[in-house]
Amino acid sequence: MTRPSIETRKLTKQFGSFTALNGLDLKIEGAKCVGFLGPNGAGKTTTLKMLTDMIFPTSGECFVNDIPVRKDRKSALAYCGVLIESPEIYPSLTPMEMLDMAGRLRGLAPETRRARSEEVLAEVKMGDWADKKVGKFSKGMKQRVNIAATLLHDPQVLMLDEPATGLDPRGMAEVRDIVRGLKKRNRLIFMSSHILPEVTDVCDEVALINKGQLLFYDTLEAITRRFGDGHSTVDVAFARNVSDSEMSGRIAAVKGVVGAERLDARRIRLRFEGGVEEQSSICESVAALGLGLASFQESKSALEEIYLNQIERGD
Repeated sequence: MTRPSIETRKLTKQFGSFTALNGLDLKIEGAKCVGFLGPNGAGKTTTLKMLTDMIFPTSGECFVNDIPVRKDRKSALAYCGVLIESPEIYPSLTPMEMLDMAGRLRGLAPETRRARSEEVLAEVKMGDWADKKVGKFSKGMKQRVNIAATLLHDPQVLMLDEPATGLDPRGMAEVRDIVRGLKKRNRLIFMSSHILPEVTDVCDEVALINKGQLLFYDTLEAITRRFGDGHSTVDVAFARNVSDSEMSGRIAAVKGVVGAERLDARRIRLRFEGGVEEQSSICESVAALGLGLASFQESKSALEEIYLNQIERGD
């Protein structure tokens, strides 16, 4: 098996006079998590449905693992796990019964179905609920069972359509944790979303789409450099209040830091030049100041500002 890949070439979809997707060229290769970002109505679900042959393009082509989806759907999707929108589960079934049904449709042998069902339920942290009726589950629990169904045949490519939409904060956090775990299994995960923290937390790369057109596709770091002010940003939190003199003096003087902005009494946003290596060095230097460093993470606001600016330009 070659490296997992997803590709669209001049992909276009029209519904009457409305153009939902307009000549989308996008190629993603390798094991990673890619966020497919855009506002509601941008064309994200339309793209996923054409990649999985649920609807047909007006023109253009889709490929999964270099196999054309329209010409050889069975081969192209054989190694794919797909969750489009939020399918409902028969409330009278248990997760094990639901997965057994999904395994039958996949053609898995009985012994394989049982073993894999137990494995994937454990993977999505639903093992304790394996024999409970789904009708009594919360929406977040049902979504975890749906994700388990996409993993049943151990797919190489995962396509998830806004998996956390409609969930409460706890359910959203649970889904993000699951996706982080899925990244460890050497899979290509293509996840559409309009929730920026979700993308920032779990994705390695981002493709932004608006009005059916691709605005950019790159790593989060490269996007921040390209569309930001030329600097990377990190948010630093401390276990105690940090004085203005400590911020403007000791912290701002750390090698590599080009600016420091107060977020609140204990949090400061640092701007710096460079990438991951420079970020690591700054983290070590700030920790060595002895000010009670509590956390150090990439700023989520950077992607948000870029997202809003790019969408507004498209409008």
